[in-house]
Amino acid sequence: MPRKKKPVIEYRHYSLPINFPVLLLSGERWKISDIKSEHLHFHNHLEIGICYSDSGIMEIKGESVPFKAGDVTFIPRYLPHTTYSSPNTASLWSYIFFSPEELFQHSFKSAYSNFEPNLWVVKGMNCILNKEQHPKVYTLATSIVEELKQQNPYYQESAYGLLLSLYIELLRIHSRNELLADQETELSLKSDFVISPVLEYITKNYMNPITMDFLADLCHLSTTHFRRKFHEIMGTSPLDFLNSTRIEEACKQLKSTEDSILSISEQVGFHSISSFNRCFSRLMGKPPKEWRKGAQSEAQSAKASILEFTGWV
Repeated sequence: MPRKKKPVIEYRHYSLPINFPVLLLSGERWKISDIKSEHLHFHNHLEIGICYSDSGIMEIKGESVPFKAGDVTFIPRYLPHTTYSSPNTASLWSYIFFSPEELFQHSFKSAYSNFEPNLWVVKGMNCILNKEQHPKVYTLATSIVEELKQQNPYYQESAYGLLLSLYIELLRIHSRNELLADQETELSLKSDFVISPVLEYITKNYMNPITMDFLADLCHLSTTHFRRKFHEIMGTSPLDFLNSTRIEEACKQLKSTEDSILSISEQVGFHSISSFNRCFSRLMGKPPKEWRKGAQSEAQSAKASILEFTGWV
């Protein structure tokens, strides 16, 4: 009997604008076809989607969940999913990407250490919120999209306030749902996406010394098994993923500060300027000094991506 083909998973990496770290993807380009992708994907930022037309299916954590016009989707970072429309339709969407921890760290009290729902207990069916049951969520989400599109005076301040209100509402909804999650669901996702603790850790601690043995321990795997599993899922090594995260942060500093390249390389976790220059040139196509000149002369905008990894899960 032939072995069941493993699904493909893609990591989609988005860089956020420096001056206001919220990325909006909208317009006619963002129509979802009715062809079911063989690839699941996940992001390095939280994704909020608004469906404006038609209907279809989202696959989240092995669940096939229907959506329709008026629904708002809420996908924590690192949660594999895919979307496809009903036959002979192409649903129209807008997407908002941001990092709650980065955006709201000064708005929440220090007692809040976790800014996103527990990935292990999020159920797919709870990631889609319909307009009828959650009118406040829909109103806030669509208002944010309009602010970011129109960019009227003080739009960033307005969008920030709306985003904070929306995010608190979403946290309340998922907090109630977490109480209903069972241990079996939690264990099931952990076995399917075992490297998620490492992705979370690197995102928050990329600037610190990190060993492969430590990362393997986070996943309760041997170092050899961890390296192999990580490469299967991400299509790259743990060290390359760590370095790409460091280089992205270095790009932010090169654009927004006058700090020396040596200082920036140390801030993001490199211990020698030569290894930083070598890694930067490999990922960005030019040395940091040359890249900085071009970047600072351009308007600040979000570009995806430094790297896109494709692997097997």
